[in-house]
Amino acid sequence: MNDIARLAGVSKKTVSRVLNNSPFVREETRVKVNELMQEMGYTPDPQARGLAFRRSFLIGMVFDNPNAQMVVTMQEGVLAGLKGSGFELVVHACDRNAPDFLPEVSAFVERQKLFGVILLPPISENNALVEMLQERGCHYVRMASAVIDEPGNLVASTDSLATAEAAKHLAKLGHTRIGFIAGPPGFRSRAERRLGFLAGLKEHGIDLPARYSIDGAYTYESGIAAAEKLLKLNPRPTAIFASNDEMAAGVYHAARQLGLSIPADLSVVGFDDTPVSRRLWPPLTTVRWPIHDMGRAAAQHLLNAASDQPADDDNAVFPAFLVERDSTASAPK
Repeated sequence: MNDIARLAGVSKKTVSRVLNNSPFVREETRVKVNELMQEMGYTPDPQARGLAFRRSFLIGMVFDNPNAQMVVTMQEGVLAGLKGSGFELVVHACDRNAPDFLPEVSAFVERQKLFGVILLPPISENNALVEMLQERGCHYVRMASAVIDEPGNLVASTDSLATAEAAKHLAKLGHTRIGFIAGPPGFRSRAERRLGFLAGLKEHGIDLPARYSIDGAYTYESGIAAAEKLLKLNPRPTAIFASNDEMAAGVYHAARQLGLSIPADLSVVGFDDTPVSRRLWPPLTTVRWPIHDMGRAAAQHLLNAASDQPADDDNAVFPAFLVERDSTASAPK
């Protein structure tokens, strides 16, 4: 800041006023200072601004999730929501099963002096974590697959409704033997997606026998392992629903290894609508989880809190819905 002030021939206080959009700066001075900052690549340190304003300008995103693409897409949405606000994002991976999980996250919040935190599933479902943040006066937003908090502290999706739609889609194509690959234990999305799928099948009088339901881990490798078990059954399923796109990609691999054609021999449905769903061949029928939009909304919740704006109830729940592509077809006779 001292260098910018010297080059512009103004005081450091004037540079500070330009940074904070003060009306008490002449327009020609504002333009000159902004041009110099852009030319020199100068950006203010958010922690230094926090000291000056007695407020942090840092937002944390805390996660423990095996789905890397979901984490990246969520981060992109948060960054889009924070753009131009003066707030910066700090990303922190953790282990929810570690004995020091809560103290470790608490130390991160204190060390970075965070204004707020965005919690990704499944740690967003941890009430003890939320209580710890409240005790420290740290604002938070929980990303979830169901409504688990007040609108201002939540961005949720309608997972169960969307998976019911996926189940009915397969039933209408004539599939009655349908395999299901669940998410890992400890995730609310595991239960929501399963409940919705079962409800959709029930509407068409179709059951899901226990042997046609296999646990996965939201990873490509677990999708391969689960699909291999399902496709060895006699009779084998004519369709498989995987609870995320990574596992659906694993189903493709297992099917090809057995010489099965998608969708002629096996229909496949995923969940997330990440880029991999469009890169598979044939393109994957999947549930679109609006991850980017949810990330942007989470950022906006925290910006509303920073400016004492009321919670935006309209940005609390985002519908997930089925996107039909070429991986599903009528059940083989």
